[in-house]
Amino acid sequence: MAHPKIYCITNIQSEKLEKLSVNLVGVGKNSFNSNYIKCEGGENINFKEKNYSELTFHYWFWKNKFNSFSKEDWIGFCQRRRFWLKSKNEDINKPLEEIILNDIPNEWKSYNAVICEPIYLGTKFMKIVKRGWKNVIRNPKILFNLKNSSIKLHFDMHHGFGILDKAIDVLKKEDREEFRKYVNTRSFYNPHIMFVSKKDIMEKYFSDVFPWLFECEKIFGLDNLKGYDQTRLYAYLSERYLSFWFKKYSKYIEWPWVFRDIN
Repeated sequence: MAHPKIYCITNIQSEKLEKLSVNLVGVGKNSFNSNYIKCEGGENINFKEKNYSELTFHYWFWKNKFNSFSKEDWIGFCQRRRFWLKSKNEDINKPLEEIILNDIPNEWKSYNAVICEPIYLGTKFMKIVKRGWKNVIRNPKILFNLKNSSIKLHFDMHHGFGILDKAIDVLKKEDREEFRKYVNTRSFYNPHIMFVSKKDIMEKYFSDVFPWLFECEKIFGLDNLKGYDQTRLYAYLSERYLSFWFKKYSKYIEWPWVFRDIN
């Protein structure tokens, strides 16, 4: 049975991670032993890691290691605390090494991409009064459907009012208005910048997402992004775009993942 090439990105070294059947990647300022791939040498954006998070490895991988894979390979990413499950009916209370993805599931045969099962958005009245009042002024109807908050409303409240709109304005024309409609009408998205795909799909995705994020940098920069809600802005933008992009450009399947707080 074929095995997917899964890269687990972490900002800390962990003996628990080293016991798992994944390729380990170390990002950020901490030191890592030889068990971890570092995004060093070649073409890289390591100095942007604070704002791009795991995307720093995605970019380095794309620019420096991509050609070593065949078009038939399944290549993907997970994170230190979030892992792909090997099937849709795993007991998530079992030890992590028993339930994480090791082989390519039969269900993937008809697809060329895998994205996380979605999370659904909602907000509370007091939170929208505090953080989303500008949205309410523009559209008071928001108050009558707080259990199904749009991606746009959620982003405005947590990462800055109007930022997503400004980012969409510099997206490539073929996606611009479709993506704008998507974030204004959907109350769920596929999270965590995690995906697994065939090589050609990954190449197309990276060729779209990184030029867009670099255009966004011209608007928002790096130095003025402060606090939890904005420091990782480019990771948050790519997370929302990933949901839209894979649904438009790939034949995808949504797949379960599990959270484990590994240190």
